[in-house]
Amino acid sequence: MERHPTTHRRSQLAAIAWLRWRLFSNSLRTTRGKLELVSRILVSLAFTLLGLGGAAGMALGAYYFVSSGRPQMLALLLWPVCIFWQGFPLMATAFTNNPDSSELLHFPLTYRSYFLVRLAYGSLDPATALGGLWSLAILLGVGIAHPALLPWTALVLLVFAAFNLLFMQMIFAWVERWLAQRRTREIMGVLFVLVMLSFQLIAPLTDHFEKKSRPQFRHFVDGLKPVQGILPPGLAADAIAQSARSQFVTGFSSLSLLTAFALLIGYFLHIRLVAQYRGENLSEAGARTVYEKDRPLRLGWNFPGFSQTVAAVFEKEIRYLSRSGPMLLTLIMPIFILVVFRLGPMSHVRQSGGFFVRSPNTAFPAAAAYALLVLTNLVYNSFGGDAAGIQFFYASPARFRDIVLAKNLTHACILAMETILSWIAVALLYAPPTFSVTIASLAGLLFAAPVNFTVGNLLSIYSPKKLDYAAFGRQRASQTTVLISLLVQIVVVGIGVGVFAFAHYHGSLWIAAAIFLILGAITCTGYVVVLRRFDRIALDRRETLVAELCRA
Repeated sequence: MERHPTTHRRSQLAAIAWLRWRLFSNSLRTTRGKLELVSRILVSLAFTLLGLGGAAGMALGAYYFVSSGRPQMLALLLWPVCIFWQGFPLMATAFTNNPDSSELLHFPLTYRSYFLVRLAYGSLDPATALGGLWSLAILLGVGIAHPALLPWTALVLLVFAAFNLLFMQMIFAWVERWLAQRRTREIMGVLFVLVMLSFQLIAPLTDHFEKKSRPQFRHFVDGLKPVQGILPPGLAADAIAQSARSQFVTGFSSLSLLTAFALLIGYFLHIRLVAQYRGENLSEAGARTVYEKDRPLRLGWNFPGFSQTVAAVFEKEIRYLSRSGPMLLTLIMPIFILVVFRLGPMSHVRQSGGFFVRSPNTAFPAAAAYALLVLTNLVYNSFGGDAAGIQFFYASPARFRDIVLAKNLTHACILAMETILSWIAVALLYAPPTFSVTIASLAGLLFAAPVNFTVGNLLSIYSPKKLDYAAFGRQRASQTTVLISLLVQIVVVGIGVGVFAFAHYHGSLWIAAAIFLILGAITCTGYVVVLRRFDRIALDRRETLVAELCRA
């Protein structure tokens, strides 16, 4: 007897939930799985504190606006919720953990079940949890201020939450489509970095135009009000406000438009998911290229004092990075941040100039520290980009210490280049750093860089994470790596600030240089000791490393 489709779909979803639970419970049998669980608990606690603080503010704001007879001002609360819901997964992929639902297509799963699984995975995202919590807080505030409005507000916020969930999943689905091919992946990456950089210019431009012509600036802001009113956050606020004024027809029309937005977004998501379900293949594999037999071989790079293995891996890393537009743009971030501080609101505190203008000796150490921070994604997951290529490292006669040394040399060269460019930018934007500041900053890097390289090398082996450049909204590193790298940065920055403060108290930065050189000698020794043992570590971890980086 044939089973009812609903029963069949329910059994499929139950099987997927059971599978996810078994994967989770089995992962706790390993040390890495236990560390991942501890890391997730700590990160979840941090998100809980953030969510509860935001929820209290949302509830108080909603109560104030409704009780004071200004329910239309709820848009001021709904817009931040919507922006956070969509923006946080884009800017904080280290904390997002959306499983790859396309793996389920290898099994006889119905399309409706696949669609529901995709939405279920999206509902587990931290942004969804916080956005839903804040929406409930707004509902609570409105209900306390106007109890009769509670059922209608619940319906409106439910549709608003559905829109945000569908919109987030639609963005992920379409961006993954564009990231599946290298050319569009590079274009999307460059555009994404440029958008992130442009956000840093909002405050300087707002400050500039507000000072230049306040009436025109207010007129521009007033012109945005009707525009936001026809977008989902504005429609949700208007639906609640009109119902509070007993304008039920107008409120229902706003809710209808909001529902239409959600259905339209759901349709665009359906277009992508149905293409995936039908086996869309975006492989870039082309026809086999025929080479001339007498074509001369191109020799690899050669570095005096280093083995051929180090030179070959160093050349590979440089060539890979030079072909990545987003990575090259990311590397200019220290200089861009200096420009923002020079033009932004920090410079508006400028009866005596901006912070770095008044304290130019702090600009170069801050830029050097930020240059090291930018390398975190590279240093703490060195083998993530190699993916299945890790097998060739194990199959080759190369020693792993040489491979890791070459990767660290690449990171060191990038850090040196960024430090030089930062020095030039500080000299042009503020004032040339003094000789003592320069030496103290370089000595600080000599202390901090080996710490990051040593911990990053160990985490790259013990907690690897495959980087899938065609996937979006998933972690670029494991939770354990994220948490440990954050703690390392806090300790290193704390020591650096303490040393500079101690030297400043005694009136000589040469004291900071001397302390950093002593600390640098200790960290360099630790780096060498770990590097010499890396062949044994890599051999002991070969099964875990290959299994993690070669997974489909």
